[in-house]
Amino acid sequence: MTTETTIQTVNLIEGKPNVTLTSYIAGTSPELPFSEKRKAILIIPGGAYAFCSDREADPIAHVYLAAGFNAFVLRYSVYRTGDPVWPSPLVDASAAMKYIRDHAEELHVDPDYVFVIGFSAGGHLAAALGTLWDNDEIEKQLGFSKGYNRPTGMILSYAVLSGLEYAHRGSIDNILRDRKDDTQAREAVSLELQVSEKTCPAFLWSTVTDTTVPVQNSLLFAKALSDYKIPYEMHLFPEGGHGASLGNAIVGCHLPGIAPWVPDSVRWMNSIRVTKDS
Repeated sequence: MTTETTIQTVNLIEGKPNVTLTSYIAGTSPELPFSEKRKAILIIPGGAYAFCSDREADPIAHVYLAAGFNAFVLRYSVYRTGDPVWPSPLVDASAAMKYIRDHAEELHVDPDYVFVIGFSAGGHLAAALGTLWDNDEIEKQLGFSKGYNRPTGMILSYAVLSGLEYAHRGSIDNILRDRKDDTQAREAVSLELQVSEKTCPAFLWSTVTDTTVPVQNSLLFAKALSDYKIPYEMHLFPEGGHGASLGNAIVGCHLPGIAPWVPDSVRWMNSIRVTKDS
């Protein structure tokens, strides 16, 4: 037993030295309820699939750690450090989910409550994990059973969700490369077209003045969730550009109006109840 927070980083996939998972594990104590088995959140920073933004990594982990979650930051395949050609990043995210659940006891995590949050392009990867988790090839490659990589719920922060009319071209081009002008390939990574009855519950937030990743990404995805009767909650803020993160001085951004997304997302996650057949 330790009452101190521990932070450690592991490599997730052999042959991918830049794909890492950093864990932020709160200390345990008889005085702290549920400290032996906390809910967990996998954090996926944005960066247009070119890099992983520090502003959407460690600061987010500390916020959720303080809210009672053990947190995990994924550094995944991106253009600057590896090969992000799709579906390589989805393999990375699935490997992160596998690691958290494989090591749930030592990480003091409840494996039934492992959420994912993604920002911008990281939001695309988080949404892909929550929508395309049922992938036989990835299951075979990583060696896990059906649904083991499915998140309990996903938080999509000003997320890149479409590869079509409202796409963030940089993000989609980076994962499609020589297929970037192939309509069928772009549709395959347009997640509003991939929602199904297997998609996990979602919490979305964005700003209506985002000119980098238009709010239509969130709106189209929310409509698809509604069509399939997938539970979701969405918050749209009237002001703020792209990449606001926490919207405070810690991340070099002063947007106090967006601050409610953090406690709202915590409340939303804590409202979800998992049953054996969910």
